[in-house]
Amino acid sequence: MTPARVALARRAGAELVGTAFLVMAVIGSGIAATRLTPDDVGLQLLENSLVTGAVLVALILALQPVSASFNPVVTLVELALGLLSRTGALALVGAQLVGGVLGAVVANLMFDLDAVSLASHERTGGGLWLGEVVATIGLVLVVFGTLRSGRGDTVAFAVGGYITGAYWFTSSTSFANPAVTVARTLSDSFAGIAPTSVPMFVLMQLFGGALALGLVLLLFPRPTEEVLHVRDA
Repeated sequence: MTPARVALARRAGAELVGTAFLVMAVIGSGIAATRLTPDDVGLQLLENSLVTGAVLVALILALQPVSASFNPVVTLVELALGLLSRTGALALVGAQLVGGVLGAVVANLMFDLDAVSLASHERTGGGLWLGEVVATIGLVLVVFGTLRSGRGDTVAFAVGGYITGAYWFTSSTSFANPAVTVARTLSDSFAGIAPTSVPMFVLMQLFGGALALGLVLLLFPRPTEEVLHVRDA
C-alpha cells in the first residue's frame, strides 16, 4: 500500500471513529436526558446540547492531527477548496456515514434498546428547513474561518461552543450534518428524526454548505496558515 493510501486509510478511520462517538453522544445523551428529567423538555435539550458540545471539543482535540471533520458538508467544502481529492472525499464521507450508523446502534444498545428502531419524530416545515440552512452556514463559517485565519488550535472550542449554542437558536436544533442526520433515523428516541424528514434536512444542509463556501471565499480569500490536512494523491 502506498504512503498516500495509508494516510487516507488513517484519515477514514479517524472519521469513522469520531463520527461514531459524536452520534453516541447525541443519541445517548438524549436518551439519558429523557430518563433523568422526563417531565422537562427544556432541561432535556440543555443536557443534550451541553454533552454534544463537550464531546465535540474532546473529539476534535484528539483526532484533529489525523482528521476531524465528522461531517460530509465540511468534507465537501474541503474538496471544493482543493484540500481533498475526489477519491479522498468519497472515502471520508463513506467513513462518516458508516461511523454514524455504528454510533446509533451502540447508543441504542447501551441503553437496553433495540439495536435499530426507526425514529417516528417528524421534523418538517419551512421554519425547520431554514434552521438547517442557518445552522450549516454558521458551522462551516466557524470551522473554516477559524482555520483560515490562523487559529487552527482553537477550532475544537469554536465548533463545540457553536453547536451548543445552535441547539438553542435554530428551530431545527442544529443537525447541520448529513451523516448524523441519517444516523439519527435509527433511534426512536429524543434525538431521532423520521426517515421521511431526512431528504429535505440533508438538502438544506448541502445548500447551507454551498452558501457558506461562498462566504468563506469572500471573507477569508487567503488562508494565513498552512491547512492542517494533507491533500490525498
